[in-house]
Amino acid sequence: MINLLLHLVLLLVLPPFLLGVINRVKAIFAGRQGPPLFQLYYDLAKLMRKGLVLSTTTTWMFIAAPVVTLAALLVAAMMVPQGPLTAPIAFTGDLILFAYLLALGRFFTTAAALDTGSAFEGMGAAREVTFACLAEPALFFALLALAKISGFLSLDKMLRGPLNSSLPGLAAPLVLIAIGLAIVLLAETCRIPVDDPNTHLELTMIHEVMVLDHSGPLFGLILYGAAVKLFLLSTVLLHIIAPFSTDHFWPDLVLYVVELIALAAAIGVVESVMARLQMRHVPYLLIAAVLFCGFGFALLVR
Repeated sequence: MINLLLHLVLLLVLPPFLLGVINRVKAIFAGRQGPPLFQLYYDLAKLMRKGLVLSTTTTWMFIAAPVVTLAALLVAAMMVPQGPLTAPIAFTGDLILFAYLLALGRFFTTAAALDTGSAFEGMGAAREVTFACLAEPALFFALLALAKISGFLSLDKMLRGPLNSSLPGLAAPLVLIAIGLAIVLLAETCRIPVDDPNTHLELTMIHEVMVLDHSGPLFGLILYGAAVKLFLLSTVLLHIIAPFSTDHFWPDLVLYVVELIALAAAIGVVESVMARLQMRHVPYLLIAAVLFCGFGFALLVR
């Protein structure tokens, strides 16, 4: 019960803070004071108190999409162990459900964008699914590699494989997989150099353009879902680059939270020192992620 409560508390409370860390780091690099670390909490509270503005062209899909997307992300997060905490949902083959819960959220988000009848949002939806076709193979290669390392097909045990495995020569595959997943993390969470969540230029928007018509509580759910996705994929990446044991529960739990914050700060540094890639160069970056994860898996099965 304590494991479940801690898992839920971290999952529900911590994600918006990570975005606050990223924005604060970017502000420091720009020489500004920047927003408070808890700014997204304030924004979410304000959005939940506002009303909705719905277009007459939209259907139930437009309203259901933010709810389904957030629900899919929360269920997927329940399948991933948080540091020393075990995953509340775990069964053989759950890695397939995990990947397709992420895909389900993307499907509803893009369907809601198309539901508005806007060519602008349709353009963003087309870009989103195009880049997803390149990001998903990298994720599957990484999951297959973790299954090979651990000998299990359950995410809870797979993500602990790098720490408990006795296979020789794991360093090179894990480095390649970590690099590939880091690229997937930036792409799936719409961060620079793949996308800029703060852009307002029509020709460069990907994810943000799909949610322009959402407002009030629905937009709040979208913002919170984006934070949960960052939290979820960051946790997966941390289990590869800094595995956690279950022997020292409380120290490892504190270490896990500190590493999450440090990874968010690293993302802020990346966004501060790099420019956004031209749209035509993004596929090359995602193909590189597929190759990194694919070669990592090939090294394990050679």
